[in-house]
Amino acid sequence: MNIENTHSQMRKGVLEYCILSVIKRGEAYPGDIIDEMKNAGMQLLEGTLYPLLNRLKKAEILTYRWVESTSGPPRKYFRLTEKGGEFYSLLETTWNELATGVETVARKTNNENGLNEKNQDIV
Repeated sequence: MNIENTHSQMRKGVLEYCILSVIKRGEAYPGDIIDEMKNAGMQLLEGTLYPLLNRLKKAEILTYRWVESTSGPPRKYFRLTEKGGEFYSLLETTWNELATGVETVARKTNNENGLNEKNQDIV
């Protein structure tokens, strides 16, 4: 089995939520989104980000405004719409439920295999 494929699929599943989490804090320039994702250990390429932003704009989850730049062409700054805020809340609920469920299952599996915290401290 190829772990890289599984890793890629897992990342794709949370990418939209992570990007919207960045934008939820305030207007965001795509380059800043990419930098923040990289700093969090999640590689994100422009070729992945821009189509996702465009799809979310068409779905009225995001809007943008142009801002003049002193170092080049104008920049698009994205922000959530009201519909986007509602969508984000649903994603956040889904993420929290999923993360809790995965943690519960993984913790139970580890405990059943004798890998609970007490056993990890004994060498």
